[in-house]
Amino acid sequence: MRATDFAEARAAIDDMGNFANLTNTGWHHDAVYETFSDAEYRRRYEAVYAQMDALGLDALIVGGGPSHWSSGGGMLWLTGHWEWHALACYVLVPRRAEPVLVYSMGGSHLESIRLLSWVTDVRPSMGGRFGRVLAEAIVEKGLDRGRIGHPPIDTRHMDYMPLNQYRDLQDALPDAELVLTDDIFHDLFVVKSAEELDCVRVAGRLCVDAFGAMVDRARPGATEEDLRAAAASAIYEGGGEVDFLIIGSTSTHEPHLIFGNPRPSRRALKDGDVVLNELAAGYRGYTAQIGMPIFVGEPEGSARRFFEEVTLPGFLRIEAELQPGRTMNDVERAARFFRDNGYQSRPIHLHGIDLVTGPPHVYVGHGSDEVIRPGQVLMLEPNPIRADGNLGMFFGHTYIVTETGSERITDYPLDIVITKIDRKERRDSAH
Repeated sequence: MRATDFAEARAAIDDMGNFANLTNTGWHHDAVYETFSDAEYRRRYEAVYAQMDALGLDALIVGGGPSHWSSGGGMLWLTGHWEWHALACYVLVPRRAEPVLVYSMGGSHLESIRLLSWVTDVRPSMGGRFGRVLAEAIVEKGLDRGRIGHPPIDTRHMDYMPLNQYRDLQDALPDAELVLTDDIFHDLFVVKSAEELDCVRVAGRLCVDAFGAMVDRARPGATEEDLRAAAASAIYEGGGEVDFLIIGSTSTHEPHLIFGNPRPSRRALKDGDVVLNELAAGYRGYTAQIGMPIFVGEPEGSARRFFEEVTLPGFLRIEAELQPGRTMNDVERAARFFRDNGYQSRPIHLHGIDLVTGPPHVYVGHGSDEVIRPGQVLMLEPNPIRADGNLGMFFGHTYIVTETGSERITDYPLDIVITKIDRKERRDSAH
């Protein structure tokens, strides 16, 4: 699809043929974005080229979309663009030519992404015909007889591009060899560069801000939705993005909740409640997570003991294993603390963070020999549960593994969190 220069079309912007691929409009010339250095992007592309060489590929079609398990994926990592319109956008990475980003929209949206993206050749999808546009770029690069790889967009569920897009590629490139590859990006994400870790640290601070805003809002009469709004506002005000906000509440006197609610409700908080939560904030594609029980007023005595004698000591016991050279088996052994003390838990104790949740995972009874390495980002998230299955206490923080230990980037005090309730609030809550 031919790009239309603004100088030619400025008086006919209402013509869809002009608007769909306008260039050089100057509409966003004073927009300000943070970006990674050219050296950082060159590092990333060289790492991808090495993977392509190992697979014998002439080009790679790298997708990424707005789903949690994709969260932009390799497409974001190679371009700086995070997609929210389409199932996925794609960057074509030829082995020996410049990359092409195929973006979902045209017109003013497209011009904005051209400024944001590190890839300079950004093209519209022609109303979602990503396969056709990719095929056109592949032909332009002289690769219509080449070996073209496509790794999964979503590496958790192993989702590839939609069938209609793949068929468009097949129809337009009958002499090319199209190869659905396994994921190549986890190995490129798992140990992060200094520039990437700086973004992870910002995401950690955003999590702390969101949690603090939720603590301030956790008063009798406030709803779970109110807490979600407070957390989201703090993240956006800090320049970040919401990845997820899981928030639920229950009475500590008659509890019926082991984990937060992925769809916070309009349940109003009362004196003696506990708010169970897990929050995830993103910054330029990199996420961190946090979660700690918030007690609304003084909790029932056994619930307080549950936190002080089981939840926090168990967490600290596992945290001590987050050292370079230790293994996931060491983490799993430390987490047996809960069963050893008569409690159970959700199955998962720890996971890695690539851009979002990724390997490694440590589950009850299932660790691995994988060694913890400097530069990894790990989310430690034990969730002990009473033996009767009626009350759990998710307790999670994000860590960067360093050369000598680990750095907790969600730097909120680990003490018990109790919001102070005045007499009027306590009286109103009782009614």
